[in-house]
Amino acid sequence: MPIAALVSGGVDSSVMLHLLKEQGYEPVIFYILIGMKDKEGFLDCPSEEDIEITTWLSKKYGLRMEVVTLQEEYWNSVVAYTIDSVKKGLTPNPDVMCNRMIKFGSFNDKYGKDFDAIATGHYASTQFRDGIKYLATAKDKFKDQTDFLAQITYAQLQKLMFPIGGLPKSEVRRIAAEARLPSAGRKDSQGICFLGKVNYNDFIRKYVGEKEGNIVELETGKILGKHKGYWFHTIGQRKGLGLSQGPWFVVKKDTDENVVYVSNGYDPLTQYRNSIQLKGFHFISGNPWNDLSRPADITFKIRHTPEFNRGRLVFTGSGAVIESEVPVSGVAAGQFGVVYDAAGELCYGSGEIDWQ
Repeated sequence: MPIAALVSGGVDSSVMLHLLKEQGYEPVIFYILIGMKDKEGFLDCPSEEDIEITTWLSKKYGLRMEVVTLQEEYWNSVVAYTIDSVKKGLTPNPDVMCNRMIKFGSFNDKYGKDFDAIATGHYASTQFRDGIKYLATAKDKFKDQTDFLAQITYAQLQKLMFPIGGLPKSEVRRIAAEARLPSAGRKDSQGICFLGKVNYNDFIRKYVGEKEGNIVELETGKILGKHKGYWFHTIGQRKGLGLSQGPWFVVKKDTDENVVYVSNGYDPLTQYRNSIQLKGFHFISGNPWNDLSRPADITFKIRHTPEFNRGRLVFTGSGAVIESEVPVSGVAAGQFGVVYDAAGELCYGSGEIDWQ
């Protein structure tokens, strides 16, 4: 079976490649370049070392390797989405959009279309239920990445393979060490890839700018300090506010007036919500419930954590609403509410959180 293996040089995709070879496959390795030059500087992933490791892997396993460029596609979709979301006062999730639009979108359109399957080093799995393929969680719940895959389409899912999805991270590290892979001791990558070593706030400052506004205590209306633009702050944020007598948490933003509202204390009630409005809800493998007019028992996530929250999914005339069993904190508009079955095994889909 012709397989395109997306390899980044990290330990997860390296072991993914090792496992495919052990299973008798002869995948073609693809390294995707997404960083790109702009008018004033260079934004890039640390690709040089990654390409060196990926090239080493191709020689070790005797596999063909291609370095492909999706820089313009990435800039026009994921980077543009990030900047646009920030300007609106939202908290974007570039990783979610990168998977749908670049890794399994533009890549497949240009290169993956010639292959029966696309294999990645994501911590995820797939399951078939009644002949339908579903995105399913990984064995390692701490590393599970299905929340970053919750916007992919069913057509994309059909081609995906996740060889390390049934392994805990410790086992992936052990396999890498035994196989003497150069990435065995490499730290996991952090942050948004297109930024490379550029600080996120520096990036936002460059493309959105600064505009001074007030930091206001929500409960009293008292002005506590100044900020340099609501787009630098997200709901649930604690650090970087520069306020004394804390802790202070960002609980609300007024994008029209450029005001950031905060509450004091380690567990302010204003941080919590039971009801989470979602817009543009996207089912990956179709609607698993016959009747959308009745509430469905679900588990869900609103950020990348190993824990699931329990609740119900309700569809209304204005979209989908997650009703959580217990109040959840840090509900940030622009992030994705990711919905799973009641057992926390199948990822049904996601919608963008529509609340500030």
